[in-house]
Amino acid sequence: MRSPRRWGRAQSPSYLTESCCGQPPGCGQPLPTQWRGRCESGCRRDDGGMVRRVVDALADLVVPRLCGGCGRPGLNWCAQCALLLADAPTAVQTRVPLPVAVYAVGPYTGPRRRAILELKEHGRVDLAAPLGRALADALRILDGWSELPMATSLVLIPAPTRKLSARRRGGDPVTAVCRSAAAHLGSAVVVLPVLTTSPWARDSAGLSASARSANLAGAIGIGGRGRREVATARAGDTAVVLVDDVVTTGATAAESIRVLDRAGIGVHLVLVIAAV
Repeated sequence: MRSPRRWGRAQSPSYLTESCCGQPPGCGQPLPTQWRGRCESGCRRDDGGMVRRVVDALADLVVPRLCGGCGRPGLNWCAQCALLLADAPTAVQTRVPLPVAVYAVGPYTGPRRRAILELKEHGRVDLAAPLGRALADALRILDGWSELPMATSLVLIPAPTRKLSARRRGGDPVTAVCRSAAAHLGSAVVVLPVLTTSPWARDSAGLSASARSANLAGAIGIGGRGRREVATARAGDTAVVLVDDVVTTGATAAESIRVLDRAGIGVHLVLVIAAV
């Protein structure tokens, strides 16, 4: 049996307690202490009492909340979508060869696909929370499968996002998901958004695998601030995971791994939220 990691808190996968009381959305049950302020199933909140509930109700009158996975009104993320998001990670074969294993939290379908699109294209930053929990659960499972090396710390490196895209989206969505996952995994997990993409690289949408690789060759690098942070990922007792939202051909991951390897950072695993 493997010894427990210091970077992974021992707990059940979050989807098993997502509704906090095991009842359908809107059950009205009190929220357990450990889930105060984080219940998304419609249960009664204990973090702000009546004032918080009144504020939520008024906000819903102005901009109704919709579930980011299915569009159900009244919730940011419903219990049903939480269960559908709870797939065990699966191995992915990319068209562009990679030197490490690639896993996806699940397929690019259903609530997962909608949540990713809502987060990236419609500014639903609140959806980084459920996606981050799913990512954290996948990392725990992969650790249990011995897919990660024995280590006392874990570094999550988000795949690069163009500055223009990040500015338009109000931030980097992959980094936001990584930070949400890190919050669930413990203090020994570090998120290092060190990778950058050159502004001259074209959008890879619609390109073939070979065209994507050619487009990204030399276009990914480590930013100025990132150079001061790479020492954390170089530590000997550290597991490094490259994280992206969607994998199509693997071209972005391949170039990112090459750049990180050149900087002395060995990536142990690639984990994506969804695979096409």
